[in-house]
Amino acid sequence: MNLVWLALRDYRSYASLDFHPDPGVNVLLGENGSGKTSILEAIGYLATLSSFRRSPDAALVRLGADAAITRGEFSSGPSGAVIEVETPATGRRRVLVNGKGGRSRADVAGVVALVAFLPDDLDLVKRGPAYRRDYIDDVAAQAWPAAATEQTEYDRVLRQRNALLRRDGRSADGATLDVLDERMSELGGVLLARRLAICSLLGPAVSELYADLGEEAEAVDWYYLAAGIGPVEGQPGAAELAGGLRDGLSGARRADLERRTSTVGPHRDDLVISIGGRDARSRASQGEQRSISLGMRLAAFHVLTERRGSAPVLLLDDVFSELDASRGRRLVARLPRGQVFVTSARAEEVPLVGKRWRVVTGEVTAE
Repeated sequence: MNLVWLALRDYRSYASLDFHPDPGVNVLLGENGSGKTSILEAIGYLATLSSFRRSPDAALVRLGADAAITRGEFSSGPSGAVIEVETPATGRRRVLVNGKGGRSRADVAGVVALVAFLPDDLDLVKRGPAYRRDYIDDVAAQAWPAAATEQTEYDRVLRQRNALLRRDGRSADGATLDVLDERMSELGGVLLARRLAICSLLGPAVSELYADLGEEAEAVDWYYLAAGIGPVEGQPGAAELAGGLRDGLSGARRADLERRTSTVGPHRDDLVISIGGRDARSRASQGEQRSISLGMRLAAFHVLTERRGSAPVLLLDDVFSELDASRGRRLVARLPRGQVFVTSARAEEVPLVGKRWRVVTGEVTAE
């Protein structure tokens, strides 16, 4: 898959930009704050409808402008898609896919695949469960676009349940909770089954890639910890998982009424990673954590390539400045062929040969 062109208007520091990248490796060079990362963020935004900086949509709009316009064409063999997003400073964004209206992640996940390596990818290992849930859900949505719709539906019912608990606390209507719990169990079972399926594909790849990227001999492993169910082995079906969630929600109802929030469900799950039997989050070195996170991103790339039949667009935002020379060389050796976007403040840090672009605030020119 390739990005053919990218057009920005009033996006971050860009009043206007028309960018036609190379179908191979693109190295964007510039000082810190020049706008390199904003270009990668815009590419990612078209593919996921969210900022990989975890920024709210309003932050994408250039200061003083009414809305940011992000447009791009992606091609994959004989097929292609033009995605356009209008993001207002206030109000709801507008999404068009090949000129037709869309609103959800599923609308773009079916036509675009993308994997991003980011400077803060250590968070995948060392931060809280939400980072690992987002990682799994992102890969699942691109492997099976229906997963994005399933996630949205689950989140909607969860918001309804939490709103009821916050408003009424211990006096919340039991019959209404019964209805919401049943729906959460059904949707949660489907969501959990998708996550387990993608974890079964990613797990072996992460272990293999870690062995290649790291200098350590210890093995990496992980297991899925489902809130209200416990560690889940194998790949139970959605109906079985829904039953476990149903029991978990029932058992946690009193606590949920007291706390005024939902303590059971996929929104509280974790992917527990270990290295040599040690908890990677708290007991792995930073070098080990870095190699695990790189392995996780590369595993996502390989799984999506196999599932979709073509390589996703690959973004590497200032990654080589975070790696020692040895890990950098091993990462480059494992990068598959396809379109790559790399940012760096220093050309000598990038051990990749490709088209080089100079980024100065608001402008991108070929070197």
